[in-house]
Amino acid sequence: MVMKMKMAEAQSCILLLIMMISFTIVSANNGAFSVKYKYAGLQRSLCDLKAHDDQRQLRILAGVDLPLGGIGRPDILGLYYAKIGIGTPTKDYYVQVDTGSDIMWVNCIQCRECPKTSSLGIDLTLYNINESDTGKLVPCDQEFCYEINGGPLPGCTANMSCPYLEIYGDGSSTAGYFVKDVVQYARVSGDLITTAANGSVIFGCGARQSGDLGSSNEEALDGILGFGKSNSSMISQLAVTGKVKKIFAHCLDGTNGGGIFVIGHVVQPKVNMTPLIPNQPHYNVNMTAVQVGHDFLSLPTDVFEAGDRKGAIIDSGTTLAYLPEMVYKPLVSKIISQQPDLKVHTVRDEYTCFQYSESLDDGFPNVTLHFENSVTLKVYPHEYLFPFEGLWCIGWQNSGMQSRDRRNMTLLGDLVLSNKLVLYDLENQTIGWTEYNCSSSIEVQDERTGTVHLVGSHYINSARSLNVQWAILLLLLLLSTLLLSLVC
Repeated sequence: MVMKMKMAEAQSCILLLIMMISFTIVSANNGAFSVKYKYAGLQRSLCDLKAHDDQRQLRILAGVDLPLGGIGRPDILGLYYAKIGIGTPTKDYYVQVDTGSDIMWVNCIQCRECPKTSSLGIDLTLYNINESDTGKLVPCDQEFCYEINGGPLPGCTANMSCPYLEIYGDGSSTAGYFVKDVVQYARVSGDLITTAANGSVIFGCGARQSGDLGSSNEEALDGILGFGKSNSSMISQLAVTGKVKKIFAHCLDGTNGGGIFVIGHVVQPKVNMTPLIPNQPHYNVNMTAVQVGHDFLSLPTDVFEAGDRKGAIIDSGTTLAYLPEMVYKPLVSKIISQQPDLKVHTVRDEYTCFQYSESLDDGFPNVTLHFENSVTLKVYPHEYLFPFEGLWCIGWQNSGMQSRDRRNMTLLGDLVLSNKLVLYDLENQTIGWTEYNCSSSIEVQDERTGTVHLVGSHYINSARSLNVQWAILLLLLLLSTLLLSLVC
């Protein structure tokens, strides 16, 4: 009787432990569009940081939930990425989330310079149109091709595919041709519940990559998911077919990684909105002032004037935050003046760094950016200061030192966007944000019924971490078998 009780107790304990481990594994992926920080846990150089940065219908869905991975901390050169499905049968692809560009593209089977492996612990997949029952080439005489190239292409015939070329701010580029295929995503159907849905999207099939997108990139992904304003972006294409509204939001968890990325009408948390500057290719907004602690910087009146290359660009594909030289210099000077005894070092000829062992938030001021409609964005010292080789470095960067295309522009990346719910409302041409716990959940309204559903955060498990988890589970099973044999 005692032996049976001991064996029963052992079995119960083991079963409970296995259930707890299993629950941990399963609960890590309870979302739909999972987002993960691209470089979570990887120490990168400051040079790497700079190189990376250099018709409406009732059948509209309640929302689309994209699982996120990665983390945006500057000290580990982070990017956020999402997992999507493409083709029939569907295959998984991991793509960087980028609100600063428009087209979506993935590496193609013909690409010889594309990365084959990734140190991120994910399996890279090359898209092969011949392996998808729903994949089609986009011809160069199609309206989409006219629009993306600004008119008909010289020498175009009906049997020629539509080419594309995208060059990014850091000098990287991707080139290839457009295809059309089914993209799989998770539709919000209840509180923390999703069901499979899909829509046809035109995207780039990358045949040639350069720079950080090429084969030398160890922390590679399958491509980029552009969430820009143009008609070629994925959200614009889905909106035209009545699948979604042109509203999306992200909440990038700068502490734990991953976060929330959702397409749909977010009703909670409430967000204060500021208008987008019209006729701009990016998400430009009017910045009106910069406040350091309790003091406002004395700046020229025209530094924040709206117009061509004016205003502040909101860009989730950029890690740091770039300010015009006439803003950067007084800002950094004001920050450093809070600690007169600091020994400031210039690292890599452009980063302002120093040693400091006390509390960052107690020793340095908050930086508050002011925008039209009295919208503010507060950045705390622990967000704009990051560790590097025993020093603390200032994440604010001088865009006056950048290349010609980016000189003296204001570009706000993950340094200021992390740990905030950022809402992009293209229906009303506004954008807004609020401080938020990106490890929690938000509420999205169903456009058909008016009901509200919870959408939770995600952190995409890499193939490597899943292998570790299953190894742990297998070890527990072996231990349980051994323990049961001893008890018996």
